[in-house]
Amino acid sequence: MENGKGRDDSQLVGLEVPRHIAIVMDGNGRWAAQRGLPRMQGHLEGRKATRRAVAACGDLGVEVLSIYAFSAENWQRPAEEIEGLMGLIEQAMREELDDLGRNNVRFIASGRLHELPSSLQQALAETQTRTADNSGLVLNLLVNYGGRAEITDAARALARKVKTGEIAPEQITEDLLAQHLYAPGLSDPDLLLRPGGEMRVSNFLLWEIAYSEIVVMPVLWPDFTKQHLIEAIQEYNRRQRRFGRAPNDD
Repeated sequence: MENGKGRDDSQLVGLEVPRHIAIVMDGNGRWAAQRGLPRMQGHLEGRKATRRAVAACGDLGVEVLSIYAFSAENWQRPAEEIEGLMGLIEQAMREELDDLGRNNVRFIASGRLHELPSSLQQALAETQTRTADNSGLVLNLLVNYGGRAEITDAARALARKVKTGEIAPEQITEDLLAQHLYAPGLSDPDLLLRPGGEMRVSNFLLWEIAYSEIVVMPVLWPDFTKQHLIEAIQEYNRRQRRFGRAPNDD
């Protein structure tokens, strides 16, 4: 991970930096195709963009960064690509661990992690354990993740508690369900950022993004830089977040 050197306020003077940014890292395959390269080369370049994004978020004072590394639907991709992605994520965990520590980043992983290869499960667990005491940016890596699956798993957990008599059905509230999501300690994303130009949320954090501001950018993920992140934050600040309330008169 690239080192930040303190918050860069030069383009963000007077602006609010989102506490929690969620990113759909899209465009690796198209980036490679445009250059006549194998898809895995796009994923390798995408990993570099991820490192830049983590460093930039830490530098700008973002509290939480959630990134979509592998969706529950991605298992439908060719076996060779899936194997390559699993290996790439595991390699990143082992190679980035020391940098995460030096930059005070706390790592967590979200998703149906028990379905991942055992070696990857081990790498994710080790990274989470060894960064647990860090107090800086929280990096939430979503692997084998689906928004519908997350809500389904939360509903199952609540159903088991109802069955055992631990809670009554009428005690189930939005707050209680949220406590049974994969990362209940995190605030909801303020900004959902989608490079690659696609206008969809792709089953990403469906519960959590209920009131997130969505910014779509044409840049493909391997080309994503800190400047793109700053531009997204600037766009975020042009929005009026109402959370169901009437707009201001001004």
